[in-house]
Amino acid sequence: MLETNRLLLRAWRSEDLAPFAALNADPRVMEHFPAPLSRAESDALAERIQAHFDAHGFGVWAVEAPGVAAFAGFVGLAVPRFEAHFTPCVEIGWRLAAEHWGRGYATEGARAAMAFGFESLELDEIVSFTAPANVRSVRVMEKLGMTRDPEEDFDHPSLPEGHPLRRHVLYRRKQA
Repeated sequence: MLETNRLLLRAWRSEDLAPFAALNADPRVMEHFPAPLSRAESDALAERIQAHFDAHGFGVWAVEAPGVAAFAGFVGLAVPRFEAHFTPCVEIGWRLAAEHWGRGYATEGARAAMAFGFESLELDEIVSFTAPANVRSVRVMEKLGMTRDPEEDFDHPSLPEGHPLRRHVLYRRKQA
């Protein structure tokens, strides 16, 4: 578990599955993903998240905002499941319910996750990527001190050619 001024990044609980499914079904939250997720797809994602923790000893934590929300979304570190010019790597990512946007939770949680990655996991580098139109996430990446080289932008291999979200920007941060 990681703790910040306002957040707990903690292990997932069974009671997180329903609000996680609601978050994943929200078209606003999933705007920069291929499609909102059904309950079964969301539950399968939660299982993959737990399997990642089991395999790697780290992953994306459930975000709790004590006194505000028992479950606000997730923030953490993951090993991407696809191959690209920058893999293998560790990615930092986040997904919060829309009612928690604009409060700085993604940045606050991601700073804690990044510190964990550099200090506890002794990573040399952490990456993040998204569709270029996802300006909210790009802003978080920049607030984290991550930088982009446009020549490293890539077509996400999980999306078919011609898909409007296929092109992705890649941000990196090296250990200080």
